[in-house]
Amino acid sequence: MLKPTLQLKLGQTLTMTPQLQQAIRLLQLPVLDLNAQIQDALEENIMLEMEDLPDVPQTSDETTAEIETIKAEDQWQTRADRRIQDGGWNGEGRPISEFADESGQTLREHLLWQLEMEHFSPRESVIGEAIIDAINDDGYLTVSLEEIGDALEADTHVEIEEIGSTLHKVQRLDPAGVAARSLSECIILQLRQLDAATAGLNLAIELANDHLDLIATREYGELRRSLRTSEEALHDALALIQGCNPRPGQAVSPSTAEYVIPDVFVRKIDDRWQVEISPTGVPRLSVNQQYAKLLRGSGDHAVLRTQLQEARWLIRSLEIRNETLLKVATCIVSRQTEFLEQGDEAMKPMVLRDVAEEIGMHESTISRVTTNKYMHTPRGVFEFKYFFSSHLSTADGEDQSSTSVRAKIRKLIGAENPAKPLSDNKIASLLADDGIKVARRTVAKYRESMNIVSSSERRKHPAR
Repeated sequence: MLKPTLQLKLGQTLTMTPQLQQAIRLLQLPVLDLNAQIQDALEENIMLEMEDLPDVPQTSDETTAEIETIKAEDQWQTRADRRIQDGGWNGEGRPISEFADESGQTLREHLLWQLEMEHFSPRESVIGEAIIDAINDDGYLTVSLEEIGDALEADTHVEIEEIGSTLHKVQRLDPAGVAARSLSECIILQLRQLDAATAGLNLAIELANDHLDLIATREYGELRRSLRTSEEALHDALALIQGCNPRPGQAVSPSTAEYVIPDVFVRKIDDRWQVEISPTGVPRLSVNQQYAKLLRGSGDHAVLRTQLQEARWLIRSLEIRNETLLKVATCIVSRQTEFLEQGDEAMKPMVLRDVAEEIGMHESTISRVTTNKYMHTPRGVFEFKYFFSSHLSTADGEDQSSTSVRAKIRKLIGAENPAKPLSDNKIASLLADDGIKVARRTVAKYRESMNIVSSSERRKHPAR
């Protein structure tokens, strides 16, 4: 017969505090959106003050790069979707896209980039690309696993279980909630990214799984009775659900013309490449010391005390943002020095894991940090993501980056005889002569990604 015993165990857990959540949220924002958030905080929090005004960005080639984005204007179609309007939704039934990607990159391109950068086997990459092709602009998977299997080539011979396991890996990509097959699954995918110790998490997952209809009609009394839970616990769970984005794909979509403000500047000083946080665009904040002194030794003014804590959190979160950006940018520059010296053909292969391991962060965090962050270099303004590319093997055992190979393909085509343009097979052969093993279909893929037409089209319409 078993007897109850008392055991003491020592362990470590990571709890995501509100301050850490805020730091992560601010880290993902591009400069323009971050500036708007700071302005809102200055208007709402009397304890905050601005140390200096940010310079107005100039629309010149030296400081900005124009990008295209499309604003999400569609509304939810179901009553449940329309009624959930607090927290992560606005009063008009549209999602509040706090982290909208304004790089002009489509959701499909964003997912395919991660597919190339993450730990997907060649076979999983083929299945993953078929899954991504079936994801709509809102981020939802629109076909069944069986239909994905039918869409793959007959010689692939994939099982439904294999498609399902690859789908789970795709669902872990950014943005959170992508590739869901329903609103319920979309919310649950986002909730599962939170720390397991988050208050109300288990109840929130149960609500998202079984009771979205009651949430939509605000039948909270019925929820408390059926789930036998307290009002406080229900409030915590609802807050987590309302913080999710019901249309995750809209966070990565093109919209109206905006200007990119570089987050960091890269300069060569005394033969060394140095990285500096951009001094423009984001104001420096501090605590209003006059109001802070009034609270010392006083137990009153609870609201002001809360604002003081929030002000300190925001200031520290901005410091964490700068420290992380500087750390990631410095790592990128140290690995891509030859690119800065010589150009695209000297780009080194680099994937998310390389940077993650060097600076001690998770790969998914690096993916988020490098999106919508821009680096001003002597060669131009580049998104952090531009410096990442997959590995291609060479005859001498050294790896080439896909960016380098694209540059070589572009150079070969630029130097071709317009009357006899190079075929993809010929380009692959010329690259092989340089020791770079690239299949014809890979050459075609890279050529198309650079918007270069086929050899037959180039022969009909030679470049002038």
